[in-house]
Amino acid sequence: MARPPELTRRKVAVIIGAGIGGLSLGIRLQSLGFDTTILERLDGPGGRGYQKRTPDGYVFDMGPTVITVPHFIEELFALERDRAALGAEDFPPAVRQAPRVTSGESGGPRTRDYVKLVPILPFYRIVFDDGSYFDYDGDPEGTRRQIAALAPEDLEGYERFHRDAQAIFERGFLELGYTHFGDVPTMLGAVPDLLRLDAVRTLFSFTSKYFRSDKMRQVFSFETLLVGGNPLSVPAIYAMIHFVEKTWGIHYAMGGTGALVQAMVRKFEELGGTVRYDAGVEEILVTDEWGQLVRTPLGRRQARGVRLESGETVPADLVVSNGDWANTYLRRVPRAARLVNSDLRVRAARQSMSLLVIYFGFRDNGRPLGLRHHNILLGPRYEALLREIFGQKVLGADFSQYLHVPTLTDPSLAPEGHHAAYTLVPVPHNGSGLDWTVQGPLLVDRVLNYLEERGVIPDLRARLTHLEYVTPDYFETTLDSYLGNAFGPEPVLTQSAFFRPHNRSEDVSNLYLVGAGAQPGAGTPSVMMSAKMTARLIAQDFGVPAEITG
Repeated sequence: MARPPELTRRKVAVIIGAGIGGLSLGIRLQSLGFDTTILERLDGPGGRGYQKRTPDGYVFDMGPTVITVPHFIEELFALERDRAALGAEDFPPAVRQAPRVTSGESGGPRTRDYVKLVPILPFYRIVFDDGSYFDYDGDPEGTRRQIAALAPEDLEGYERFHRDAQAIFERGFLELGYTHFGDVPTMLGAVPDLLRLDAVRTLFSFTSKYFRSDKMRQVFSFETLLVGGNPLSVPAIYAMIHFVEKTWGIHYAMGGTGALVQAMVRKFEELGGTVRYDAGVEEILVTDEWGQLVRTPLGRRQARGVRLESGETVPADLVVSNGDWANTYLRRVPRAARLVNSDLRVRAARQSMSLLVIYFGFRDNGRPLGLRHHNILLGPRYEALLREIFGQKVLGADFSQYLHVPTLTDPSLAPEGHHAAYTLVPVPHNGSGLDWTVQGPLLVDRVLNYLEERGVIPDLRARLTHLEYVTPDYFETTLDSYLGNAFGPEPVLTQSAFFRPHNRSEDVSNLYLVGAGAQPGAGTPSVMMSAKMTARLIAQDFGVPAEITG
């Protein structure tokens, strides 16, 4: 279908935030024929995926490190200016049936023009408090062997879990993954299948149906913590993560996630888009039906651009926020323009937990580390610790952590003879009232002691050459995240699908959301899916054909 001729001028889009969601959407909008500017308040791209380079030669990804579904990345890099195919099949047979890459380079031919992806095996090394471990790689035979060694009583349960998780994946991800639940009928249409699949009970309850061993229950439920979800309260539809990883594997961008972010910036700019840094947005400009800035809750409301913290006004035909959902409405949309996303509703929403993240470099002592690229170090308690973090919002006597050692795959991130690593500890968000100027250093010390005394990294303190950390205060101030949450609204059942913030604003026309705070949720693949969902809504609203072929 030939694209209709331009009427007067190309429509102008402004995206707030150069995170992965904002960059993914920017690429898509450029391919749809919009003139797009991304405004970023930091001095570089990435948002939560910002990459830091230190004077002493270390490179740290500040946030996401797990890359799945390389098909999503390939699709972005294959887009061309004014040539989009939003109506194309999202998961064609070639993608569903492609063999999982286990060595060499992964990603499609266009991806290889921009960034080098490599598969990571095992996906995670999960280390239990007693020192035993489970190398989780998605291979059913390897999984069965390890279950037989650690919890033979759960072998039969794993077969049933594998079957039922696959059914949830096929319906919840392959068929419903790109569904924007913007109205009640759409939601109701999905409910019968979700009930049939038992996907609305909590994930931990779901896994407990199949596994009697505490270890296996933890292995098959921990992953939601990497997207801000409490396994005790997220719906069991998140069991599909097991199959998302099993189907397409886990990947790493050589140079770190920051290399993927920079590649996306390059692609966006090649398509004609513009990124502006140090350009924080103070207000989304909303006018009434007479073209006046909204001062009362009467009349039709429409986004007309943004005002920067510098005072500069940037006009636009549409505005998209890739920022925190709560602060987008509470701080940037006039209260008089908000009826659905009122102060009361936004403040009442449950926010995900936050994080303490320690970034450190250390000397290689010539002995192999008993670690893998991705490591999950579980403490002595699981359910009780989760209740403390998400419910009571206190710091417990113990902790669990995700330890990322990318230099096992990519030595370029550290000076020669050194490793770069970060360890991430889930903690309550700032609704807890904890004083992180006091608690932060204490928890950092406890974590370093654990890593050394438990032999995770022997003689760590003597080998340390670099140390810094962030607390929930970083998320609240630097990343402008409400209460310092790390992943947006907590993905409980009452904040999922239709009940999660909508990608098209219910209050203001031509205002949209993308990223972790919108549908479908947090996590690198989800925010890329969010970008395609939002692009489809914008295409519908602005009369752009679903398929543009030039």
